[in-house]
Amino acid sequence: MEESIACIGCGVTIQTEDKEGIGYAPTSSLEKESVICQRCFRLKHYNEVQDVSLTDDDFLKILNGIGQTEGLIVKIVDIFDFNGSWLPGLHRFVGKKNILLVGNKVDLLPKSVKPKKLINWMKQSSKELGLNPVDVFLISAHKGIGITEVAEAIEQYREGKDVYVVGCTNVGKSTFINRLIKDFSGEDDVITTSHFPGTTLDMIDIPLDDDAALFDTPGIINHHQMAHYVNKKELKVITPKKEIKPKVFQLNEKQTLFFGGLARFDFVSGGRQSFVCYLSNELNIHRTKLENTDELYQKQKGDLLQPPGPKDASDFPDLVAHEFTIKEGKTDIVFSGLGWVTVNEPNVKVVAHVPKGVGVLVRPSLI
Repeated sequence: MEESIACIGCGVTIQTEDKEGIGYAPTSSLEKESVICQRCFRLKHYNEVQDVSLTDDDFLKILNGIGQTEGLIVKIVDIFDFNGSWLPGLHRFVGKKNILLVGNKVDLLPKSVKPKKLINWMKQSSKELGLNPVDVFLISAHKGIGITEVAEAIEQYREGKDVYVVGCTNVGKSTFINRLIKDFSGEDDVITTSHFPGTTLDMIDIPLDDDAALFDTPGIINHHQMAHYVNKKELKVITPKKEIKPKVFQLNEKQTLFFGGLARFDFVSGGRQSFVCYLSNELNIHRTKLENTDELYQKQKGDLLQPPGPKDASDFPDLVAHEFTIKEGKTDIVFSGLGWVTVNEPNVKVVAHVPKGVGVLVRPSLI
């Protein structure tokens, strides 16, 4: 039985097999007196925070810990996956703390989306989900848009106390923190890591002033994210990298659009009309007749209809139908983690199909 080695940075057990996994260090580093995992190494030498994932239990412990302290919570969500990247249990632990809600990836929205409309929708949706943020911001962590405004708001609302940044995996939380450090400290080595009680994972602790710090909590895996159903390469296909170009489809009744093999949109009734799809430019949309869909899906999933790729197609969960009757026109049907389809006309019946657990919601059109 080999003795396990702990990372001197975060205390996690070192492993040499899985490069993407927690605690990875190259075999050559084991000969050193003090071993440090790759994540802490990158943190220490490049001030780069890397996403890690942790279990629901770990997350609850972290939330409990935050619940017992004072400070400001900054919650980051992905505006393309608002519900998938929402952390459902957060409001129970917040107490009287202020929450800033930050929607990331604003640079990917088509120019025609009105930021004010999106912010209002985010406020409204938060309320329905039991959270009442003191303020809502839109940013692009990747491009650095809106970071200064958020930094000023953090300074204003934290009232000299600690700040906790929370978010799911893949929402750009680490990029956001890295951007804050770069823009505001101008120093190297500002990050230290500190153990969080009861979890193997550290919090990353960035001093703000003598008495307070900004803590980066590890990324939470939310099992309702579409991202779970695809591998890393496919995730790049479904995650927009640049501004989305809307695609318009004229559909007759009883026609269907497949979004790769991940989801589908059935137009049941309402008379021939156009629908606008706002999805990653790389994702293949396939139109077919409604009567052929089930057979086509079984035969072509992982082939004509990808992602999922051929390897993952057999494990891919069945799609679950969500039926909507749209009474008023100008409505978005949102496929969590993929994007949305705008229905322009009133009195339309549609069905959205997504993997079990992934959310579909309806909102007044953002455009």
